[in-house]
Amino acid sequence: MMLDKLRQEVWRMNLELPKAGLVTWTSGNVSGRDRETGYVVIKPSGVRYEQLQPEDLVVVDLQGQVIEGRLSPSVDTATHLYVYRHRPDVGGVVHTHSPYATSLAALGKPIPVYLTAIADEFGGPIPVGAYAPIGEEEIGREIVRAIGDSSAILMKNHGVFTIGPTATAATKAAVMVEDTAKTVHLALLLGQPDEIPPEEVARAHRRYVEKYGQK
Repeated sequence: MMLDKLRQEVWRMNLELPKAGLVTWTSGNVSGRDRETGYVVIKPSGVRYEQLQPEDLVVVDLQGQVIEGRLSPSVDTATHLYVYRHRPDVGGVVHTHSPYATSLAALGKPIPVYLTAIADEFGGPIPVGAYAPIGEEEIGREIVRAIGDSSAILMKNHGVFTIGPTATAATKAAVMVEDTAKTVHLALLLGQPDEIPPEEVARAHRRYVEKYGQK
């Protein structure tokens, strides 16, 4: 099989989605882009996560032509590929319908920076994109238009998309979107939280990027 290292990463990250409670049954998907060839490895359509194996993943080029794989790629492939074609910095894309974040997407509401965790991970509010029909490039076009500098976007009446330099980074962003959305939901049940001032958001995000973790 080609792109074995990337295939293993994308397979592992797909398995993280149900572990983190971000997907049910066969919904959602993770993809990753190989920088050398430009090919994309993506989850096949309609395959249960517990049955998914690395060899089931599909390799496509940026125009959607299947390069390797016996199964049909995700129905969201056109969305992923549009993002990759228009955002050369992106190496991973994740799509989920995680419930707390998607409840805000259903309302067409972004997630303001009510929490330091949002400042750290996203560096600003998590935006919401306009409704776009499923199936072709419209969702990808709206993601690219509306996501700005964030690594996550809520798509109105649909769900969550996240991006990152790798499939792993995009998956982390998807986990963090749902975690923060849940906390924001609970806070809003009790009252109206205050937003963190933009200058403090910028400071916290910069510190997180520069200082957090092992360097």
